[in-house]
Amino acid sequence: MQSICGGTDVCSVLAGASPLLPVRVGRIPGPALGVALAAWDDAGRPLTGEQGELVVTAPLPSMPLRFVADPDGARYRDSYFATYPGVWRHGDWATVDEDLSVVVSGRSDATLNRMGLRMGSADIHAVVERLAGITDSLVVGVEQDDGGYFMPLFVVVDEGGHQDEDAGPDDDALRERIVGAIRRQLSPRHVPDTIVRVPALPRTLTGKRLEVPVKRILQGARPADVCAPGAVTHADLLPWFAEFAARGHVTARRGRR
Repeated sequence: MQSICGGTDVCSVLAGASPLLPVRVGRIPGPALGVALAAWDDAGRPLTGEQGELVVTAPLPSMPLRFVADPDGARYRDSYFATYPGVWRHGDWATVDEDLSVVVSGRSDATLNRMGLRMGSADIHAVVERLAGITDSLVVGVEQDDGGYFMPLFVVVDEGGHQDEDAGPDDDALRERIVGAIRRQLSPRHVPDTIVRVPALPRTLTGKRLEVPVKRILQGARPADVCAPGAVTHADLLPWFAEFAARGHVTARRGRR
């Protein structure tokens, strides 16, 4: 088991192949042996043939018991058991058919829900990183206490350096290129509220983006409570996101669509 910033790798498969089950294009044949896998809706009702939250309703021998540097287990419980008490929510969208074959559609805890229109963050990353001069990106959707929804996009550009606000003709041109690409290729609703240049973006040691930890930091969590510094690259930048939120930048720009 490896602790990774508010999450963990389960040392087994949840669904996979079986010599007793047929192989179908685009589907995983079924749950792994002994895995009580299901898809649930927001109210905790099982779904068949419909996309829902991937859950495991009974313990697995390979499930972790705790996270590193989480002595009271609060981060562990919040990561996996806060949505459905007592039931493991894995953080993926899944569809379980009547024959128990499975389709996993991507991360549910990184989905961007803009005015009821859902989109995967990976879709935005793919569009942005095809633009010349952009080497990395991170977009998150931050639900706010007043009902607002803040969606910032952080980008790494070739020349490096970061600043808190768009400034100067180069940044204006960068923003226009990004906004134009997202509008044309994806959705006007998913144009970010703000685009911020950063010198680098932290990732897990296996290269995964820190969407959920950064989102939680922007919602007010302390970096140390959501991520172990030794589990990520560029860990020194995590406090910067907390400072970004503290300076009042986490404000939805409802007029920008």
